[in-house]
Amino acid sequence: MYSRPGPHDLRASDADRELVIKLLSEAAGDGRLTLSEHAERSERALNARTLGELARLTSDLTLPSGQPIQLYPRRSVTAMFARERRQGRWVVPSAFPVTAFFGDVVLDLSQAILSSQRVTIYATAIAGQIKLIVPAGVAVEMAGRSVLGVRSVRGQARASAQDQATGVIEVRTLTFGGAVKATTARRPRWRPGLRRR
Repeated sequence: MYSRPGPHDLRASDADRELVIKLLSEAAGDGRLTLSEHAERSERALNARTLGELARLTSDLTLPSGQPIQLYPRRSVTAMFARERRQGRWVVPSAFPVTAFFGDVVLDLSQAILSSQRVTIYATAIAGQIKLIVPAGVAVEMAGRSVLGVRSVRGQARASAQDQATGVIEVRTLTFGGAVKATTARRPRWRPGLRRR
């Protein structure tokens, strides 16, 4: 029987390797790594096959919030009278619960790795707010119950058959005096004629 790999076992991309090598270069530049350590870790980064191998190369160089690849140990996100945020290059499970109880949760998926083409988020907001920032080209389907609450999808059309090719975020909501909002991240705009000198 085939089992889905965990975040540490997912294959790394060239972009993931570049993020790690950038941090290694910064660490060598400010003296946290010697030149020989930098060379050895950079070579290991170039040869790394999984995200877990890459994460081990930078674990002693910066706090968890500053890691180029975030491998969160918990599959759920909960904010009780607090704020929680996931952002940067992190692995989004195929299904996971998110709860905001008198708190705020921000899930920034704009640089995230979706572990499946269809991700289901079980969003519960009780007098709290859950905000999703979704990459351009990924559709959002939002359904569920709302009592004195708000549910909204901004910046894109609803999912269609052709959107399935790029991915779908399905948000199943339960809100009571809270809000669940999804917005599409803006693509960087290129303006002809503007050049840096």
